[in-house]
Amino acid sequence: MTATIKSAFITGAGSGIGRALAHRLADAGASVFITDINEDNLGKVEAELKQKQVNVQARVLDVADKEAVFSAAQEADTLFGGVDAVFNNAGVSLSDTAEHMSYEDFHWLMDINFWGVVHGTKAFLPAMLKRGSGHIINVSSIFGHIGVPTQSAYCAAKHAVKGFNESIFYELEGTGVEIHSVHPGGVDTGIVRHGKHITTMSGDNDIDAIQANFQQNAITTPDGAAEIVLNGVAKGTYRILVGKDARMIDRMQRWMPTRWLKMFSKRLKKDSALT
Repeated sequence: MTATIKSAFITGAGSGIGRALAHRLADAGASVFITDINEDNLGKVEAELKQKQVNVQARVLDVADKEAVFSAAQEADTLFGGVDAVFNNAGVSLSDTAEHMSYEDFHWLMDINFWGVVHGTKAFLPAMLKRGSGHIINVSSIFGHIGVPTQSAYCAAKHAVKGFNESIFYELEGTGVEIHSVHPGGVDTGIVRHGKHITTMSGDNDIDAIQANFQQNAITTPDGAAEIVLNGVAKGTYRILVGKDARMIDRMQRWMPTRWLKMFSKRLKKDSALT
């Protein structure tokens, strides 16, 4: 399903969905430019991919750094003679109430989860428009459709990505460039383990307990998520829901936007670990 993607740029490729995307694309023979802020994880994935005998480029990258993102994009475009698909996938988690959340932490999350997507989009879009082809895959979340206690910053960022994507969808009509808005439900990644958990609904900030609770609700594997995303891109699907839980929540919040909040209020407060 990925034959049309000959070259790809992936953020957050050191683990989780980003790593799975890189492997699937490499298996299909695509050249991959992988980036991550975690140098050790990135190096491991680079070594894994090079065993597949494909063109692999790896760069440590902080997506919150606009100049660094634009520089990496230019390098990828030059090395690959143009990038067919950019996966703006990097993200972090933060659990805290709006009352107690520091501006520093709020900015930290928004700089990565929202501005990182903006930087990645704007860095590649002009060249894609000039060529008249390309795919921009921006990862939001099912939390880009709903609000969840202690996740106000994360939900705000993912709602922002959703709105950003939808606006661009209309702007790109007829250009040959496609944007895809990805909304995962619970995917078994390390985003919670490596996030900041300052105030949780349970009052328990034990990272092992939080991760265990998250994994109970993370019903989709990273590889399964990557397959859904790539199939959606191949079909030209704009909105890509990842996982049965994402599809269920999407339907419920659309069909009964007020009633569903009351129905699931207790569940949300109990299971407010990030999706």
